[in-house]
Amino acid sequence: QVQLVESGGGLVQAGGSLRLSCAASGRTFSSYTMGWFRQAPGKEREFVAAIAWSGGSTYYADSVKGRFTISRDNAKNTVYLQMNSLKPEDTAVYYCAAYRKGSIYSSSGYAYWGQGTQVTVSS
Repeated sequence: QVQLVESGGGLVQAGGSLRLSCAASGRTFSSYTMGWFRQAPGKEREFVAAIAWSGGSTYYADSVKGRFTISRDNAKNTVYLQMNSLKPEDTAVYYCAAYRKGSIYSSSGYAYWGQGTQVTVSS
């Protein structure tokens, strides 16, 4: 069992930056591939980024590639999402999740979810 708590969201102007954190409980955190998803009002939850348990492999949605960076610190049981050059279309609730099986790009592949943190980008 893994419990996840996101933090770091807020209001930022377009072009600005935010760093989201996801703190995990449980001794098995380091064995999980971790992902970030987001959901805007009226839209489906969409994949943002994922990172393998070792941190050696990372995956990004095309819409954030080159602007967002996912990383993790297994000693601190924490995964991060550094978001730069933010755009109004990045506005959403951001969720971190622990991968179970299946496609890492699909929310159905993730077993555990945090409660989400709101990111709002003003134009």
